[in-house]
Amino acid sequence: MRKLLFWLFPLALVAQAQTWNMATPYPPANFHTQNIQQFVKEVEETTGGRLKITVHPGGSLFPHPQILPAVRNGQVQMGEVLMSLLANENPLFNLDSIPFVATSYEEARRLYQAQRPEVEKWLAQRGVVFLYAVPWPPQGLYTKRPVNTGADLKGMRFRAYNPATARLAELLGMHPVQVEAADIPQAFATGIVEAMITSPVTGVDSQAWDFARYFYDVKAWIPKNMVVVGRRAFESLSPQDREALLQAAKRAEERGWRLSQEQEEKAMQTLASRGMQVVKPSPTLLADLKKVGQTMILEWQKQAGATGVKIYRQYLGR
Repeated sequence: MRKLLFWLFPLALVAQAQTWNMATPYPPANFHTQNIQQFVKEVEETTGGRLKITVHPGGSLFPHPQILPAVRNGQVQMGEVLMSLLANENPLFNLDSIPFVATSYEEARRLYQAQRPEVEKWLAQRGVVFLYAVPWPPQGLYTKRPVNTGADLKGMRFRAYNPATARLAELLGMHPVQVEAADIPQAFATGIVEAMITSPVTGVDSQAWDFARYFYDVKAWIPKNMVVVGRRAFESLSPQDREALLQAAKRAEERGWRLSQEQEEKAMQTLASRGMQVVKPSPTLLADLKKVGQTMILEWQKQAGATGVKIYRQYLGR
């Protein structure tokens, strides 16, 4: 009997080993993806190889809008999603993409701390475990021609990537067109869009110098990506391996926030070195954008209800 147990014990350990898939929407060289690769490496190391996670970048496994539904229904164990992509399901996810609510990393951190408990609760009710979130650098305006006022944007076809950017375009008299990050170069090349607001990192990823001449450093907002895991997959792990996953997530979050800040300046230098004019917005343009932001936060508070307003006030320190 002892000999039998001796042979069965290692087999039981092998049976517990799992290989997961993780869907991400951004290219391999993007700092979010690089951070995730480090995260999954640490998970494999700290679990002694009992949990291996294969990362599928660039929307290769699922298009961005389908990643969270795929995690929810168990088609994939893990995923990375832009939080504001869920704004139509819950306005809370839109708060970090409203212009000029949070424009510095310090403000973004405070906003995240206010948002996170409700975000975790909402996802948990839908069978999803929240692991961590990492911000993009502050968002800037890319155009083909000079823009000095909000009126100069009127009539342009504008790349929208979430409900907030679509509403921003409408309020400025532009025409929003939904375009995922991977499709930006083609959208500009074919005239589908003429302008966009996104991070300097996304500008480098999409080689914006090939289709835009100006980057206005408006620092309009700091959106976040979140990394999530399906509850069934999470609960299939041993308590020890769950804790290893959570601890690796904490490290990934802190590392990701640091990387975001490092990448902001580096990306703007790359844009400039490639021939783009990286400039500060005119006072008039900035004032026009802030006016739109004020309209959007008022609209958001009506949509978000009492819970949303409470979170917003908590962030403001009121």
